[in-house]
Amino acid sequence: MRAFVFHSRINMIRLAPLLLLGLAVILTACSSTSPRQQQLIEYRRMEIAAEAPGDYYIGRRFHIDRTHLWGYVRRPGQPWHESKLIMMSEKFARQPDRYPEIPAGDGPAFGSDHNREYRLWGYFSGRRIYDPNSNLAVPEFVLQRYELKNSSPGWLFHPGERFNGKQLLRGEAGSRP
Repeated sequence: MRAFVFHSRINMIRLAPLLLLGLAVILTACSSTSPRQQQLIEYRRMEIAAEAPGDYYIGRRFHIDRTHLWGYVRRPGQPWHESKLIMMSEKFARQPDRYPEIPAGDGPAFGSDHNREYRLWGYFSGRRIYDPNSNLAVPEFVLQRYELKNSSPGWLFHPGERFNGKQLLRGEAGSRP
């Protein structure tokens, strides 16, 4: 019996590198980040790092039907994965997309600026605003002014993401009021 246990341990020690190699191959195969996507991620990282510092924010409009969430906001130089999903206060200025939710005729509708990127001037009020349609309580951003930065900036969090118009692309923390 002792000889069997001894030989089993030796075999496990010999097999351990092979098992680790096999695990590495499986994990690499499961990775959804291609070399091209890695290049896009690195380019985005360099683009964000080159943003001029200042007293403003970068906002990405992210419209989901029947919600009043505005989108994601971050500081210049901060990566998008650290951004905050917000509700926009129009106390001092109207938000960029101030159109009716149900347009008259062929005019633009609320949310028509989905995925546009803006420079935003304003501040976080410290309040959290609850949106019952999304069941999220998110920070309130008080807008003072804005300017369009990019009308077609592409992906937000990952190059392979697909937006379906009905859900967020990441799980949002603090989903309760």
